Amino acid sequence: MSTETEESQDHRPKVDPQILLAEQRYMIISDIMGDVHTKGPQRWSFTDMMDKVFLHRYLGLPVFLVIMWAMFNFTFEASAVFMSIIESVFAWIGFYTSQIPNPILASLITEGIIGGVGFILVFVPPIFFMYFSISILEDSGYLARAAFVMDGIMVRMGLHGRSFIPFLLGFGCSIPGIMAARTVEGEGNRLTTILVTPLMSCAARLPVYVLIAGAFFPTFKGTIVFLMYLLGIVFAMLMSLIFKKVVFKGESQPFIMELPRYQRPTFHGSVIHTWSRGVIFLKKAGTYLLAGAIIIWIISRIGPAGYGVPVSESFAGIMGSVFAPIFGPLGFDWIIVTALIFGLFAKEVVVESLGILYAVEGSVAIGALLAVSINPLSAFALMVFVLLYTPCIGVIGTIRKETGSWKWTGVSVAYQLVLAYLVALAIVLVGGLFI
Repeated sequence: MSTETEESQDHRPKVDPQILLAEQRYMIISDIMGDVHTKGPQRWSFTDMMDKVFLHRYLGLPVFLVIMWAMFNFTFEASAVFMSIIESVFAWIGFYTSQIPNPILASLITEGIIGGVGFILVFVPPIFFMYFSISILEDSGYLARAAFVMDGIMVRMGLHGRSFIPFLLGFGCSIPGIMAARTVEGEGNRLTTILVTPLMSCAARLPVYVLIAGAFFPTFKGTIVFLMYLLGIVFAMLMSLIFKKVVFKGESQPFIMELPRYQRPTFHGSVIHTWSRGVIFLKKAGTYLLAGAIIIWIISRIGPAGYGVPVSESFAGIMGSVFAPIFGPLGFDWIIVTALIFGLFAKEVVVESLGILYAVEGSVAIGALLAVSINPLSAFALMVFVLLYTPCIGVIGTIRKETGSWKWTGVSVAYQLVLAYLVALAIVLVGGLFI
């Protein structure tokens, strides 16, 4: 008899303690409200009416995708004029710095600093407008609904419901996203979240997307960039499913959250949130990216034969030429390969490197040279490669710190490189059959 009882207990459905605790809490609240509050005629609030659409079983996800698509199109349309102004200002400065009598100093300032960091600053407007849009969605209360809509899909793909928070932070920067995985329960769930969070498109990748989309797909650049962010989510879910089925076997848990009421965002509050996030990029441009521009300029002007050699014979050119045969099937030349290598330090450096290696100023000039080097299919493959391969050295260090293991750090770097290459190769091969 006791054996049957034990067997029946083993087959009882497992109850999440958090769900049980939440149910008991709301039961107590309901009892108290019944004693102190008399219900009047039921009225639908604005929040109830909006949630009928935003949280609808079938409409919730399409509405979320439309809102994200609209956000990216707004980002690029609103920032276009500001990007042109900044580009014109740096072109004007570059004209005068190129007249400096000392040719080495003139080259360093014009081609290195202005061509590198100055070109990066052209992409400040879309980054700030993207943060502004996200801030409005967050302050309005919709972002919490987006988490609710995505929760069911994420759980079915093997992710813990709380993984949405690291994913959301990963759109700004992968490092705080990875650190936020501490809130995810279960070692397997936490490691899975850490390993797939870098696949989210961080703000550092945005300049690369804007440059390539503007050069090759100007009519649909907002849609193309939206597709990159969407692909990041899709590949994160696919990889999490693989990790949970093969490596970290276990059940996923839903995300318990309380949805706030909708409210009207304030312009002042949105601007403050935008500045607090965007100023991080400006500080990065004034420190790490400035140092990186100088270093890249030096190694692209010095080779075994000394200073002043052609870029292809410099140390940067030699490094890119060594790895170029590997990327030949993708259609990438040695300049693009060199930029991708430098991009391991920070994704903004990919754009910075192209400006320095091509020795031209402005997105139009760089886009024109890229159009000569690769075709639109390889350009799209390049965007996907930048999306999927290791974000930066800082992310690698953060994964090592959060996992406490070089093994999982190595797994993260290796699988992202392999995934990026295979997906980019598939795009080129399959796309080549139709184009």
